Amino acid sequence: MTKLPQSIYIAFYLYLIMVLVQWGVATFSKAKQPNAVPGKVDQDLSHDSFVFRAHRTFQNTLENSLLFVATVLFGIAIGQQGLWFGVLVWVYVIARIIHMALYYAIATEKNPSPRSYFFMLGLLANVALLGLLAYSLFI
Repeated sequence: MTKLPQSIYIAFYLYLIMVLVQWGVATFSKAKQPNAVPGKVDQDLSHDSFVFRAHRTFQNTLENSLLFVATVLFGIAIGQQGLWFGVLVWVYVIARIIHMALYYAIATEKNPSPRSYFFMLGLLANVALLGLLAYSLFI
């Protein structure tokens, strides 16, 4: 098997670090709240609360991580290493980092919010990755 370009490994590693950072931010911001209960987020919180936004950022990443991580690992397993594979992995990771930053920074109930565009960009990058894998497998 040919070795993947280093940049794909770096992007994947950066994504894993981002997930760890989100976990830490969500956990420690909530733990600093008065009367914090482990594993429970106050149901009365909304986007005006950083604790809520940090929790939702992490949950949203978890909700989307399985598909991305599985797609990348499957791509690696079948030897996918072309330019587009690397570009799409980077697009996804960068979109998720920007999504995270916007979720932390902007308290809005508006839909779509600025973060929604980067959520969609990441989703489209993941769908394109799956399409690229299908092309490699069936064409």
